[in-house]
Amino acid sequence: MLTTLTNVLKKAHRQNYAVGAFNINNLEILQAVMDAAEAERAPVVISTSEGALKYAGMEELGTLVHLAAKRSKRPVVFHLDHGKNYDLVVRAIKSGFYTSVMFDGSSLPYKENIKLTKRLVTMAHRRGISVEAELGAIAGIEDFVSVEEKDAHLTDPEQALEFVQRTGCDALAVAIGTSHGAYKFGGDSQLDFKRLTTIKDLVKVPLVLHGASGIPSTIKNQCIKYGCKIEKAKGVSDAHIRRAVKLGINKVNIDSDLRIAFDAGVRKFLHEQPEVFDPRKILGPAKELMTKVVRQKMRMFGSTGKG
Repeated sequence: MLTTLTNVLKKAHRQNYAVGAFNINNLEILQAVMDAAEAERAPVVISTSEGALKYAGMEELGTLVHLAAKRSKRPVVFHLDHGKNYDLVVRAIKSGFYTSVMFDGSSLPYKENIKLTKRLVTMAHRRGISVEAELGAIAGIEDFVSVEEKDAHLTDPEQALEFVQRTGCDALAVAIGTSHGAYKFGGDSQLDFKRLTTIKDLVKVPLVLHGASGIPSTIKNQCIKYGCKIEKAKGVSDAHIRRAVKLGINKVNIDSDLRIAFDAGVRKFLHEQPEVFDPRKILGPAKELMTKVVRQKMRMFGSTGKG
C-alpha cells in the first residue's frame, strides 16, 4: 500500500529502527526490492534519482511503483531522491505519483537552501506529500585532509536545528562522513558518531543517511570473478550502519549495492550460459541476487517485521 515518508518514519523514529530506501531504474530492480519487502514483512522506500527519471521516465516508473504498491500489503513510499533541480522537484510534487520528495539544496548558500526548501515544503504539504531536505555535503567527505575542512562540510548540529525549525521539513539527510558511489573509503569506514548523537539530541525529525552502501564482499568478489573491475571499491561497514541506526538514523539509502548485485548476477549467468539470449533468463539471477542484498539490509536496519 502506498503511504508517505512521514507515516513510515514516524514508527521507525519511535521504535528506533531504520527503513531502507532503495533506488530503482527498471522493472527488475523494483521487483527485487518488492520481493524482499514481502519476504521480510518490512516497510520500504522506493526511490528514483534524477538519472533514473532521465533513463526510464517519471510516468513510466511511477506507474510501475503504484501498481506494485497496490498489490502489496507492505507500506510503500514512492520517493524522489536527491532532487537538486528545483523545477524537477516541483514537477514531481505535482505529478500525482510521489508520496515523498527530497530537495537537495546542500550545495546552495545556507539561506537559499532554507528559502527553497520551505517553499517546497508548503507546496508538498498542501498535497499530503512528505519532504526530505539535506544539510551538509555528503559526496567526497573522506577525501578532505584537514579537520577544519571536514568540519566545514559535515552537518553542523546547531544549524540543523535552525534549518528544520525554519523549513518545516519532515526528514533531514545529514552528512557525518559517508559518500556516494562504490569508492567511499581507502581504508575502514569512518563516521562521526559524536556529531550524529548531538544532531539527534537537538533535531526531532527523523534523520537520513545517504551514501550508505556497504559493497558486500561476496557480491563484489562475484562481480570481480566474472570481469568487473571494482577491486578498490569499499563501502560503509555493517557495524557502522548498525551503530548509526542505534544512534538515531531512521532512513538509510542504498544504490551502489544493488547496481553491483545486478552486474554480478548478469555477468555470472552470461559466463556460465553464453548460448542463452533470452533477457528474462539473463536478468532472473540478477533479480534474485538483488533481493538477497535488500533482505540483508532490511534485517540490518531492524525493519524486518515492521510492515
